[in-house]
Amino acid sequence: MDSYKGVLVTGETDSGKLASITLELLGAGRKLANEMGQELGLLLIGNGVSGLAQEGIAFGADKVYVADAASLTQYNSDAYTAIAANLCRKLLPNVLLLGQTDIGRDMAPRLAGRLQGGLATDCVGLAIDPATKLLTATRPVFGGNALATVVCRNARPQMATVRSRTMAPAERDAARKGEVVTLDVGIDAAAIKVKVVEQVEEKAEGVKLEDAQVVVSGGRGIGSKQSFDLLWELAKLFDGAVGGTRASCEEGWLPMSRQIGQTGKIVSPKLYFAIALSGAMQHVAGCTGAKTIVAINKDPDANIFKVAHFGIVGDYKEAVPAMISKFKELLAK
Repeated sequence: MDSYKGVLVTGETDSGKLASITLELLGAGRKLANEMGQELGLLLIGNGVSGLAQEGIAFGADKVYVADAASLTQYNSDAYTAIAANLCRKLLPNVLLLGQTDIGRDMAPRLAGRLQGGLATDCVGLAIDPATKLLTATRPVFGGNALATVVCRNARPQMATVRSRTMAPAERDAARKGEVVTLDVGIDAAAIKVKVVEQVEEKAEGVKLEDAQVVVSGGRGIGSKQSFDLLWELAKLFDGAVGGTRASCEEGWLPMSRQIGQTGKIVSPKLYFAIALSGAMQHVAGCTGAKTIVAINKDPDANIFKVAHFGIVGDYKEAVPAMISKFKELLAK
């Protein structure tokens, strides 16, 4: 195991910039690398990502590995995984970090299988044990009702996917110096078994769900698509986003891309409104990272009240308009 050194972050980009999750991973990775006295690397894969290498250095990376090619414009499981796996076989990173995003959740288990590494997913805390020098990864379990500490003792790299908005972003330092390494992206065509035939970009209304500081979420108890207008009105007061449970999305009241939960989006906003939803374990798993949860439900025994910081027992059709009126009054001051 002594041959494994350093921390490697698999980065992502968004609209020509380093994605927010990448900055958070660099912040966490820099801290881990400092604790071990080792280097922090950043892997960027895509088309036109070479220009972001210096930004990666400014945000804490010692080395940035760039795989830049027109064929990598769209995410492809086989191609991206092959590039990352080939780099890891050469570098032998001690710790490998990815985001708990659509890409990270797809790549991480593939990489763990190819590299025979140990993987902890959906982590909300990372640290180096001072005694063993091993990575300790903290992740929610039992629908967010408890936290488990995962340690990988006998496999390398030690891998973790990190939930967004749970790590402090790296501080930008334009004066930092580092090395940029351009990777050969030549991949055996026979290894690419997945082909992207079409990519449809959904027009998102307002801020992205996973980036929102305030999220208003509704369940089956909202009753109809039209009734969600009230939730949109509340969200817009805070430049927030609207999400829902699996049930409300399957009813067609919201697109499936706005589903929050174990099989949907994982969100960690500063403020989370859980409205007319029972608080099923699968949904709670997607929102327990919120700093403050406010629940509104007619059932005083609803499970959501067990995880909420504040609760209102009552009809949301009465509570939400009253809240909107009061918030408008306060925001006008």
